[in-house]
Amino acid sequence: MTERIYNFSAGPAVLPLPVLEQVQRDFVTLPGVGMSIVEISHRSQTFEEIIQGAETDMRKLAGIPDNYQVLFLQGGASLQFSMVPMNLLPAGGKADYIVTGSWSKKAVKEAQRIGAVSVAASTEGENFKRVPTQAELRLDPEAAYVHMTTNETIHGVEYKYDPDTGDVPLVADSSSDIFSVPMNVAKYAMIYAGAQKNLAPAGVTLVIMRDDMLARSPASLHTMLNYNTHAKENSLYNTPPVFSIYVMRLVLAWLLEQGGLEAVGKHNEEKAGLLYDAIDASQFYRPHAAPDSRSLMNVTFRLPSEELEKQFVTEATKAGLDGLKGHRSVGGIRASVYNAFPRAGVEALVAFMSEFERTHG
Repeated sequence: MTERIYNFSAGPAVLPLPVLEQVQRDFVTLPGVGMSIVEISHRSQTFEEIIQGAETDMRKLAGIPDNYQVLFLQGGASLQFSMVPMNLLPAGGKADYIVTGSWSKKAVKEAQRIGAVSVAASTEGENFKRVPTQAELRLDPEAAYVHMTTNETIHGVEYKYDPDTGDVPLVADSSSDIFSVPMNVAKYAMIYAGAQKNLAPAGVTLVIMRDDMLARSPASLHTMLNYNTHAKENSLYNTPPVFSIYVMRLVLAWLLEQGGLEAVGKHNEEKAGLLYDAIDASQFYRPHAAPDSRSLMNVTFRLPSEELEKQFVTEATKAGLDGLKGHRSVGGIRASVYNAFPRAGVEALVAFMSEFERTHG
């Protein structure tokens, strides 16, 4: 197979075609360097320009204030589930966690290994069909921080507002919707994201952290688990994921070329809107998420039976629509339409859904 199909996978996910083409052109020999990106030293001037360029473009794209660190780490969001409480939750302290799906549940589990955790709100009783409202949040003004997951990849729910946590620092796992719409970074003390959905191949984890949070890290913490280690060394304390950061640099430049987050957000709303409109117009397809909590990145829905869902996935794959099977924990169908996913792919899925309903409804 030489032609690209439509990749609806939740991650690793689709990357911009112009980025892939540039990587292909320059992979064997970076212009002016004489070796591949996967061969150069992370201490070289070439890579320093790459990682600094990525940070510069990211600050421009998202309006990241000067008093925030931008760190390029490893271990995915799963390691951040532990690093956040290790660094930010003091002995004898407590953290508030908002639970809106599988990933925020995992974050709670890891934080409980470190210290006291209070669930400020949970929609598990409703099968995670929505995020809680501001009025439902039971927040402790003495909490060390409040943790949220801005978009739940598995259940397809997404915040449409920034929770008000008062003077308590707000920490967000934004792995699956980072830079998909305009965001006010200054409302958060920390934002982290595995890059393999909207920013880069798997391997690099982005952390955006307000400077004052660094003072919370205990000196007794293991070196690699301390945010200060990476902040002081500009993410070069050890060998970083060079290739992933290089691709992220190209993706950030591509996002700026698209017109920035305002333009990208509008495009994402239009793409997701096409798909949700098709679901809402049907008696055959049933959406999972409540209308006011629907994700722009991960559209989840069900068919009348599991047998039809299996058939849907099989026939869709044959039609060049790949990665539509829902997560094993919830079943159903999941169409992930991240920043780089083309509108034409959504249109192709909508057409396929119409024909599948006609022949199987």
